[in-house]
Amino acid sequence: MDALIATAARALAAGDPLGALDRVALRDDAPALALRGIAMAQLGDFVRAKALLRDAARGFGAKEAVARARCVVAEAEIALASRDLAWPAKALDAATATLDAHGDRVNAAHARYLAARRLLLIGRIDEAERRLAALDPRLFPSALRAAHELVVAGVALRRLRSRAAHAALARAARAAREAGIPALRAEVDNALLALRKPAARVIARGEQRLVLLDEVEKLLASNEAEQPAHPMQPTQRTLIVDACRYAIHDVNATVMLASRPVLFALARLLAEAWPDDVPRDTLIARTFRAKRADESHRARLRVEIGRLRAALGTLAGVGATQRGFVLEPRHAGEVVVLAPPVDGEHAAVLAFLADGESWSSSALALVLGASQRTVQRALDSLAAAGKVQPVGDGRARRWMTPPAAGFATALLLPAPFHS
Repeated sequence: MDALIATAARALAAGDPLGALDRVALRDDAPALALRGIAMAQLGDFVRAKALLRDAARGFGAKEAVARARCVVAEAEIALASRDLAWPAKALDAATATLDAHGDRVNAAHARYLAARRLLLIGRIDEAERRLAALDPRLFPSALRAAHELVVAGVALRRLRSRAAHAALARAARAAREAGIPALRAEVDNALLALRKPAARVIARGEQRLVLLDEVEKLLASNEAEQPAHPMQPTQRTLIVDACRYAIHDVNATVMLASRPVLFALARLLAEAWPDDVPRDTLIARTFRAKRADESHRARLRVEIGRLRAALGTLAGVGATQRGFVLEPRHAGEVVVLAPPVDGEHAAVLAFLADGESWSSSALALVLGASQRTVQRALDSLAAAGKVQPVGDGRARRWMTPPAAGFATALLLPAPFHS
């Protein structure tokens, strides 16, 4: 490695892409192309960065397997930053194996963190956690330790473990300060800021208030046994209708209704009105989206109410009143609805776009588990409402929106429910 390449590499490691480009901008050998690609990625020109890295990978000879593998890892990082989630993960695994075989532990670890971040983003949290468990961050430089703690914090956020998330981000902040990379420190600061923003709404007895993530954690995992002093401060003896995870649970049991949206919609309406009942026409209008209720709608409502009674089992009953139906918890003295801070038909799409990155419709379809056409219709609807905007055309089109002011979106992102 010549002196200019070494100096440019040190500049990139310190988060100075312009300083790196000053040294290699006029060179077209493979090492210089690779460094130029990484510099362009740090400056946000992902298309140019990807092209330069591919040129560099082709330029390295057959005996330079490590250099080619590093190019693959850099391209994978660009794909993650540009939300190109369809980028072949097997290529990253192969590059990781090559780096391991040649003793490049630091870049191999970096590749593993990229894989874990991708898994976290698409909701495969258990697998991301297993990958993290195989790594010892104490063996790596400060920048990589910060990356490790950011992924740990991401897992904790999806698990609704606010204390663990705070601890991981505190460690990430220390490592980022040691690394002295401004962009890394900014990423940690943004993650810390999200923990200080409202993460959900608690609705009880006709009132609602915004709550932070640690309050959500206390609501879902409280071990207190006494009755609540106030309905907006529930305890373990509370029936929780979780509109973030599509689940209903109390201290004794949990019922998942993610695959039964009509039943969950009915349960949520009944829970929001508790202890009052909900008129039949209101249930029909808001669940079946019928402007005028007729006898067929009333018959369907009776069928769905029967199914809801069976699904709730020992958690609650649904009683009939003169004008409608009322929720009857069996073991809880209070009923609370835990709702996303931003609600609506396309809240899940907005949650992903709220990270400020540009997303393709195919990437959104992957993480949401929906068809690309369904996601495209949602994006068109949001664009018509002025909530999102397209960038680019054709296959290069991406969608983005500024972060939702004042709200964290961790509860809208995919994660398994833990009672």
